[in-house]
Amino acid sequence: MANSLMPIVDLSPFFLGDEDGERKAREVIHEACSRYGFFQIVNHGVPLDLMSRALKLSKSFFECPVEEKMNCSPLPGAPFPAGYNRKPNPSYEFAEYLVMLHPGSTFNVFPANHPQLREVMGDLFNQFTKMGAILESILSESLGLPPSTLQEFNNERNSDVLTALYYLPATENEKMGISSHRDVGCITFVLQDEVGGLEVQKDGKWIPVTPNKGALVVNIGIVLQVLTNDNYKSPNHRVMRPNGRSRNSFSFFYNVSGGKWLEPLPYFTKQIDQKPNYKGFIYSDYLQKRNENKLKRAAGLEEDLGLSHFSLTKSIENH
Repeated sequence: MANSLMPIVDLSPFFLGDEDGERKAREVIHEACSRYGFFQIVNHGVPLDLMSRALKLSKSFFECPVEEKMNCSPLPGAPFPAGYNRKPNPSYEFAEYLVMLHPGSTFNVFPANHPQLREVMGDLFNQFTKMGAILESILSESLGLPPSTLQEFNNERNSDVLTALYYLPATENEKMGISSHRDVGCITFVLQDEVGGLEVQKDGKWIPVTPNKGALVVNIGIVLQVLTNDNYKSPNHRVMRPNGRSRNSFSFFYNVSGGKWLEPLPYFTKQIDQKPNYKGFIYSDYLQKRNENKLKRAAGLEEDLGLSHFSLTKSIENH
């Protein structure tokens, strides 16, 4: 059931110039993005040995003593908390993570006794950046748009983020790794180990995203949902901590800059005589509302101040 809902798409036709294979792949991707917002890709061009080394090195880092990891805490004044972070609230969720901004950022913090981790994460960051541009072209054509549409819109690469994540095994009372949420940005790539735990919500049910060797998970973000006027969905997903084993993964957030103006593209509104589902807004304003919403939900308040603040339909689930 999981595989039928989460198709595995072979991207090799896009590297080989196989037009028929490209067309079939776009059809599968379009269906997946329209219904679920999740799919997996293989033969994507990211070296498998790099993916394997990244998981191995990050696991080695996270298994170090806490005091050693805390030496990589975020620097003061960082625009985003690059470095080692943790969510230490076992009753709600628990995860440790190492955040990397663009490889040239002076705010990146890496462990001195794990020198290869910086190099490997830098290589992975660059590979995912290239993959983001390829997926933007594929998604543009899947939507019936010129292939350069999304790349021209999202043409600044100063807000992308790579995160290495680590989850301890579940206990009897502590099972949540990361609670239900939707991703901001355009596209998220997930490299997960063989343990599993990632789940996506569809029709009120939680469906496991089964790990497949050499595959990357692709997740549609809020930005694409707005640009496509809800034609592509950004789904709720979560991570459940596995029983008896720790879990390692990487998430790459292919983002837009905070000052970007967002609204449904004319192709999905004016050109087909459809009303927009969202009023235009600056991306950073949405992020601020989203953070306010998180604080209110943590305080037990249900009012949604996330994406629905900009909705013209007011039928969006909490973000």
